[in-house]
Amino acid sequence: MTETRPVSEAQLAEIKENFEFFDRDSNNQIDQGEFTKLLRVISPTATLQQSLDGFKMIDENKDGHIDFNEFMAWWESCWWEY
Repeated sequence: MTETRPVSEAQLAEIKENFEFFDRDSNNQIDQGEFTKLLRVISPTATLQQSLDGFKMIDENKDGHIDFNEFMAWWESCWWEY
């Protein structure tokens, strides 16, 4: 993943709001199912395989969840690639 640039407080708040919206069970993590729903919102033609591949890429510590820091790095750097 590419390095992220500094963000303003407003940008950080927007990223956090998006994270919380897609974290449907409010456990401060996005699981594979939540990520698939997220991806289909931002890219309706995304395939399940793209979701699986994207999730693996974003889950840098490979714990099976995307935490806020992982989400923020992805959201800032490359979410539009989907």
